Amino acid sequence: MTTSFRELEAAALDAMTVDERQRFDAAAEEEEARLVLAELVYKLRTGAGITQTALAGRIGTKQSVISAIENGVQVPTFPMLTRIARAVGSGLYVSAAPINAPTSIELVHAS
Repeated sequence: MTTSFRELEAAALDAMTVDERQRFDAAAEEEEARLVLAELVYKLRTGAGITQTALAGRIGTKQSVISAIENGVQVPTFPMLTRIARAVGSGLYVSAAPINAPTSIELVHAS
């Protein structure tokens, strides 16, 4: 008989101490934020119809930096996100939501 990944995951989570679970949950939240930012930058760039190289040129960085951001390897700073948004004709706005609310991305294009 095989055990599913979800069953193994549940058992591992149940075996954690409170401190271990808090650290695990914090790391999972950070990873989710990293991926949301990666998706945001990718959607902004592809929505503008430009390459990573073109975007990098518009904001004064290297293509490899844009690639690292879009792959979730590098977390962009808020000033970098602002430059990226402006480079593709968009605005960047931050809002807060309840902790248990699903993560979402909203693109607002400048007029």
